[in-house]
Amino acid sequence: MGERLHFVGVVVERDGAAVVRDAFADGEPTMVPAPAGVAPGSWVEVWRDAAATRTAVVATPGSARAALLALVREQGLDPAHPDEVERETAAILADPGIDDPALRDRTAWPFVTVDGPGTRDLDQALWVTRDPDTGGWVAHYAIADAAWYVRPDTALFEESLRRGASYYLPGLSVPMLPRSLSEGVISLNPGVLRRTLLFSMRIGPDGECWHTGIERARIRSRAQLEFAAVQALLDGRADHGIADDDGVHASLHALREVGEARLRAAAERDLVRHRHEEIRVVLDDGPGLDFVVISELRDDVERYGEQLSLLCNIEGARILREGARDEDLVQPVYRVHAAPEPERLAELVATIDAAVDFHGVPAWRWSPQTEPLSAYLQRLTAEGTALPPEAPHARLARAIVRQAMLVNVRSSFSAEPAPHFGIGADVYARFSAPMREVVGVFVHKEAWEALRRQPAASHDRELRGAVIEAANRAKDRQRSLTHGANLLVLDRMFARDAALPRSRRPRRRGTVMGAAERKLYVRLDEPPVDVKVYGDAFGTDERAPTVVTEDGVAVTCALGSAVDVRLVEHDRRGHRWLLELVGPG
Repeated sequence: MGERLHFVGVVVERDGAAVVRDAFADGEPTMVPAPAGVAPGSWVEVWRDAAATRTAVVATPGSARAALLALVREQGLDPAHPDEVERETAAILADPGIDDPALRDRTAWPFVTVDGPGTRDLDQALWVTRDPDTGGWVAHYAIADAAWYVRPDTALFEESLRRGASYYLPGLSVPMLPRSLSEGVISLNPGVLRRTLLFSMRIGPDGECWHTGIERARIRSRAQLEFAAVQALLDGRADHGIADDDGVHASLHALREVGEARLRAAAERDLVRHRHEEIRVVLDDGPGLDFVVISELRDDVERYGEQLSLLCNIEGARILREGARDEDLVQPVYRVHAAPEPERLAELVATIDAAVDFHGVPAWRWSPQTEPLSAYLQRLTAEGTALPPEAPHARLARAIVRQAMLVNVRSSFSAEPAPHFGIGADVYARFSAPMREVVGVFVHKEAWEALRRQPAASHDRELRGAVIEAANRAKDRQRSLTHGANLLVLDRMFARDAALPRSRRPRRRGTVMGAAERKLYVRLDEPPVDVKVYGDAFGTDERAPTVVTEDGVAVTCALGSAVDVRLVEHDRRGHRWLLELVGPG
């Protein structure tokens, strides 16, 4: 590899001088002088051109961010892009194609983006109207037109294929596309003109989609909104701060209506809704940038937006399937998800029966013959979250929901259409995140070619195979990164405990979430992360094993029970923290 113009490196000593050494180089690394006063071990981002070298410190030695960057390097990811990609990006920035006469002009429509706080890569914008003729709605869902910019046989596409997706860790992301594209000219930022692939979906009062039209359109988003502000508007609070620009308020109220209709339809299809509680790990702003774990409840509006995203992906998949009847025209990629095996569902019933019997909550039994799993979990969640978090039955509700989620198999990408059990769709694809997934770039291209009856390129079939491989590999890589980040959180937490005498180490209360293969799975109350307790009593046929602690206290470990754990030691060979059950403190 030659001298790179953009890279991320680590400050090291070389020949008596401090230099920034490219940490992600395949061969001989690029090195430049380190900024004055920057400590060895710091991570520094470097930009070089003929005129100057610019640097920015991105992580201090020993910080959580430095540990995450090391984890990224272990996974073979590079925060910076190759020089050829940067050159293609510069050409796009100089001529972004916004004035393309082939684009339909939809700049008068009051689109907005609705995302979580701090989101910079804005893939989707929406505008929802009521349809007085049918009593339903028309949902206009504009998706960033990444496929127009990222085309096969370009360095941008090849690098996207190599990465497969963008990757996310606490306080850190590794984007598939350069940030000047994914957070700039392609992103649907407010107040500027942008290219989109626009889905217009007519939705009936029953929440089912009757018709979908797709066009390439130019839009101008009115605002970048956050979930909390939109939820405040829908709740009737005066502090939402959202301007009613060309009917934005009416669109957001219509979003709630169509979202609720879609959720009702999902319940009728026995679709198991996503869990209502989300855990995110962020980096705090204090010295050393330590990890902080935050438990959050999802706003209703987030689920409404999710329903439009799911519907867009379902409708896009149907267009792909229709076009694929002519193999010379379309090479689709689907996301498929098999239903759980009947034996797994029977095991779930037995697990629930044993747990509710132990806790004395017979009303929480589940009969698949009389109640869909989705309705059961919704009932359980509603009753459980109405209780204080530390209440015994609230713990049981969370544990049962976890067990229900575990019966699902993993989804994957495939060239052949098949149902997606988790979504409740007979066919499904990934259209809604093209700046973050190479499969999104590819299916946008294929859908547009299908609509225009444009013959496939000679190598599209081979390219599809490479996209499927990259997309499935990216899912595995993200799981590995998430697992590694979780281990870093536990390492920092338990390292503090280990510095104390064993008798003074904190007792951490949690909920038994399950057991298998000599392991007890416990979700801690604070911080809300998962840990394991090892022992011969766990993973047997016994539904409520009892363990006698070191101080002679008998602790019953039934699903949903509250237990206390304490650090014993760090197993360096197994790279794991060994915990013990202790009696209530």
